[in-house]
Amino acid sequence: MPLLLVADPAPGPELPRVLEPEGIDVVVAEDGAQALLHAGALHPTAVLVSAALPVIGPVEFVQTVRRSVSVPILLGAGPGDGDTAARALTAGVTACVARPYRMRELLPLVRAACLGETSADHNVLTAGEVTLDVPAHEVRVAGVPVHLPLREFDLLHYLMRNADRTVTRDQIRHHVWQTTAPVSTNTIAVHVKRLRARLGDEDHGSPLIQTVRGIGYRLVPPQPGPGSR
Repeated sequence: MPLLLVADPAPGPELPRVLEPEGIDVVVAEDGAQALLHAGALHPTAVLVSAALPVIGPVEFVQTVRRSVSVPILLGAGPGDGDTAARALTAGVTACVARPYRMRELLPLVRAACLGETSADHNVLTAGEVTLDVPAHEVRVAGVPVHLPLREFDLLHYLMRNADRTVTRDQIRHHVWQTTAPVSTNTIAVHVKRLRARLGDEDHGSPLIQTVRGIGYRLVPPQPGPGSR
C-alpha cells in the first residue's frame, strides 16, 4: 500500500479517514526530527510537510530528504507562510497546498503523488449504464442526462471511485460532507435514497448502490454477461 508521511504537528483527523479508502496508508510525525526518522526507516511514497513544522523546520527537512531520496513532497502552507513556501520550493518541494487542509483540494495531489494518477485518470467513471463526467459535472444513465444536486453528485462520485468496496457512513461524512460536525445517519440515508431514485436504481432487483447493514454502502457495477466483450 502506498505510504504518505505527514510531517505536521496538527494535520487534523480527516487525513487518515479519507485516504484509507483511497488505498493510501498514512503515518503522522509531529515534528521535523521524528519525520526525518520516519522518512529514513519507512521509505514513504510521498511526503506532506507543514510550513509550521517544529524542531527541524520545513525547509531544512526538505533539504535533508532531498539529499537521500527522490519522492514527491507537498507543502501545506497558510496565509502567512509565503516566504517559507518560496524557500521550500527552492529546496525541492513538488507543490504547495492550502493549510488547514481542504480534502477536495488535497486529495488529487496526494493521489497523483502516491498512485501516479492525474485528475485526467478520473475524468469519466462508468458503472453499468451510469456514466459520470467529472469536468462536465454530468451524469448519464443509458445515455440520458440526469440532473443531480451537488451533494448527490459528490456522493455518487465517491461511491463510483470506491466501486466494489464498502464505505462507512463516517467515511462518507468526511469525504462527501467534508466536515467533522455530526451528520445524522438518516441524512445520509435520505441522500442515498434520492440518488437511487434519480438513477432509477430502485427499479432493479440487484441495485447498483447496495446497503451494507450497520456499516454503510457499496456500489457494485453489474458484471458483463457471458456474451459481452
